[in-house]
Amino acid sequence: MRSIVLYAYPPETDGLSLQGDMLLRGMKENGEEAMPCHWRSDLQKEWLYKTFRPDVALGIGFWGYTPELILHPQEFGVQPVPWLVADGWVANYHDVIGNLPLVFVTSDWVRQTYERDGVNTKNFVVSHIGVEPEMFYPVSKSDPKVRTIRKMFGVAEDEKMILTVGGDVTSKGAQEVLQALAKIDKQFPKWKYICKSWEEEDERDHADEELELIEQLGLDKNKIKFVAGSCSREFMPALLNAADIYAAPSRLEGYGMIQVEAMACGIPVVSIDAMGPKETIVHGKTGFLARVAETVNLESEIIYPDMGFKKQGRIVFDEPKTFAYRANVDDLAEHLLLLLSNTDRRAEMGRLAREHAVKNFHYRDIARSMSDTIKARLELS
Repeated sequence: MRSIVLYAYPPETDGLSLQGDMLLRGMKENGEEAMPCHWRSDLQKEWLYKTFRPDVALGIGFWGYTPELILHPQEFGVQPVPWLVADGWVANYHDVIGNLPLVFVTSDWVRQTYERDGVNTKNFVVSHIGVEPEMFYPVSKSDPKVRTIRKMFGVAEDEKMILTVGGDVTSKGAQEVLQALAKIDKQFPKWKYICKSWEEEDERDHADEELELIEQLGLDKNKIKFVAGSCSREFMPALLNAADIYAAPSRLEGYGMIQVEAMACGIPVVSIDAMGPKETIVHGKTGFLARVAETVNLESEIIYPDMGFKKQGRIVFDEPKTFAYRANVDDLAEHLLLLLSNTDRRAEMGRLAREHAVKNFHYRDIARSMSDTIKARLELS
């Protein structure tokens, strides 16, 4: 079987690009014939169709990428096999996606989202995103590189570091974590909370909200640090290993790649019992999942030409759609307090988290499983 993998190539630091790059490398390391191509590069895609002659075009993205990931390969007689995420709702291309013989999705929650919004998911197969355990592995807090990061963040020897990382930290549940920390601050005051975003500090949409929340909660501002800017892939394992707890009770999370990376580093994760995280974190063993306290439901949404519509408008839903979640703050407080105060439990959960990540999410195993599924479903050799 010959495959081209369509993603942001050369690889960038965003999740979709890393997802595609791990798939490509996993397939090649497993002995498959595979070539990369940027998903927007129609010229190079056509050249590969005509010279490499792939059996399938594996495209990484969401429903909005349908013209590039599905329609373009079909135009040249190449079978598209998209590996899709979800961004809250599916506005267009329902029949195009639903009529494909095989579609991969990153979690069952993603599949449910497509199904909820009218896509026939009978040929959908869940394939979680992989992790690189040779890059993401446990490193001692005494390691000089890890110690340096903790010192840069002002984490004292007797303090525990809680970490949240994302394109923005608000969508990763930082406000809920702050509320939880306020509940346990007197019981366990020796903590530092590091919020690492890709957005620059003066560009963060919710920066004022979070600063105001910290003031309202009466938290010590010196115990909370917002850090912004992009980081290389090679830096992320050191950053994760600097943490004692990874916290991300995300408001919208189709999978949660960095949560699996944290587990691979032996860091217990506190997240939310919904969406992708409930499929990757084993509650009480590799981390904790806080219950859902509330959902954000919308009755309508705006559509745009770049979604594949002729003009901008608004779609009114037959029933309100859930677009986001909020974690139970009391649950978060309970889970954080236990992990902060119980060194042995934290270490044991970290050990189990590492085992779980390596056993279930190794990128080569994910690539092999996907290749086997493609060959079986499409009758390829």
